[in-house]
Amino acid sequence: MTVTALWWAVIFSGLYHGVNPGMGWPLAVSAALMERKKSAMPKALTMLAAGHFLAMIVILLPFSLMFFLTDNEREFRIGAGVLVVAMGVYLLINRRHPKILARVHPAKLGLWSFLAATAHGAGLMLVPIFLGICGLLEPGNITDTGHAAAQQLMSSNVTTALLVAAAHTLAMTGIGAAIAVFVYFWFGLKFISKSWFNLDLVWAFSLVFVGAFGIYSAYAGHH
Repeated sequence: MTVTALWWAVIFSGLYHGVNPGMGWPLAVSAALMERKKSAMPKALTMLAAGHFLAMIVILLPFSLMFFLTDNEREFRIGAGVLVVAMGVYLLINRRHPKILARVHPAKLGLWSFLAATAHGAGLMLVPIFLGICGLLEPGNITDTGHAAAQQLMSSNVTTALLVAAAHTLAMTGIGAAIAVFVYFWFGLKFISKSWFNLDLVWAFSLVFVGAFGIYSAYAGHH
């Protein structure tokens, strides 16, 4: 596994999240149709992107700091993979959508996006990929590199977390915007209400797959 392949995985996961209606693109279409303003769509997409980005950061930053502090990189990555698998299994067992999402005011798209991404484990799906990138970028054992180098490594992990979240969110927003524009101009609100496709089962299995792959790559000694 190379750094380039892992970055492509970050982008692909963003595209995958963007296609999923559960990440919010139908809300951007609804906003434009309800307000009868095309400008409402990019505004809604921006708020959805901001909420999603924040949800990624809330998950990735703690993992970046813990990864820096741990002396057992492989065990930490395996543990993170187990956590992602557990989230996937939980979503397979519990098919109900979090009630808190229905209580969020439709105008608060940023908050809704943050809560939706968090509840669906979107950030956790990035963790095995992110840790793989950090593992490849890590220049050996940090205990032998001195305080300055260790501080630089921690800063590098945080920067990587921000870049991963940004690349992922841009990919998600791009594909989500393309679908939203297509639906807005050619299909309209009826398409959303009558042709809604549910990816919850696929999403849950995706978490299990990504977590299992993270465990395998860490156990096999690949970064």
